[in-house]
Amino acid sequence: MSNCKHSNLILLPGKKKRLRCTHCHLTIKADDLAKEYCPECFEVHGDKRYDFEEVVEDASETTQYRCEDCGLIIKGE
Repeated sequence: MSNCKHSNLILLPGKKKRLRCTHCHLTIKADDLAKEYCPECFEVHGDKRYDFEEVVEDASETTQYRCEDCGLIIKGE
């Protein structure tokens, strides 16, 4: 057990919005989608496909903090 009092906490970012290609089912972060078409479909088939569906995340996501002193992850409610 650590003697750390966890007094130096930082808030960890939540999950980012994710999209899934309706053709090849590639799942990618919306921020990582540099172009508007699916990079996997373009690389494999040469097709620029723009059809994505939003991936529904678990609604029970909790807030997380990390102790700057010892690195422990603390889940809040």
